[in-house]
Amino acid sequence: MEQPHIRSVLITGSSSGIGRACAIELAAAKQYRLLLCARRIDRLEALAKEIHEINPDCEIHTFKLDVRNAEEVETTINNLPVEWKTIDILINNAGLSQGLDPIDQGKIGDWDRMIDTNIKGLLYVTKHVVPLMGKSKQPHIINLGSIAGKEVYPNGNVYCATKHAVDALNKAMRIDLLDQGIKVSAINPGMVETEFSEVRFHGDTERAKAVYRDLTPLSGKDIAEIVLFVLSRPYHVNINDLLVMPSAQATGTIVNRNIKN
Repeated sequence: MEQPHIRSVLITGSSSGIGRACAIELAAAKQYRLLLCARRIDRLEALAKEIHEINPDCEIHTFKLDVRNAEEVETTINNLPVEWKTIDILINNAGLSQGLDPIDQGKIGDWDRMIDTNIKGLLYVTKHVVPLMGKSKQPHIINLGSIAGKEVYPNGNVYCATKHAVDALNKAMRIDLLDQGIKVSAINPGMVETEFSEVRFHGDTERAKAVYRDLTPLSGKDIAEIVLFVLSRPYHVNINDLLVMPSAQATGTIVNRNIKN
């Protein structure tokens, strides 16, 4: 029986949330080796240990990376160990929201952090990873977007703008990288219960919990399973754009808190 081809996957922001869930799901599939990066290296090392309990044979390389720092991204990716110099899959997962204020009351620091992470970070990483995909037989980029990239909701202003930019960049990558045979996909979730709301509300856990009260949101695992599905399609099939919502959510702001799952 022919052994499956093991593909190398780089996941940004893999220390928590959807990125962490993707690492666990892909490791369990036993067809991937993992390049895991984030700012919190201690969490990555703990995640690697957890993964090896699931799949002791999974190859993992963890490294610290702040995607907002262009020089750090270039230096770190260009100096990956030689055995990790071919990357088959890039999952641009690193992203966040800060604040939920009317545009005239928004904090410039919040705006900068969202723009630097969600847009510029995605660009920096993609620019330096694409050259490492040249030897891959199945190169694929997955960009994690959001329902906020499909509509604009009250007080979402700059976060929605950054995710609209991700939507546009996903389409642009699909066009610009077509000649290189690189598949490009976007996965755009609605409400996912991770650290997202806690980060948005600057650590206010009670306010964060209220976002998901009386409904069943998506989980990181839900999204990770979709990522695995997208990656498992044959090479001639590309899922360009996928929008996934909890059953209780119709739009960015319209939810039914009476649905009992």
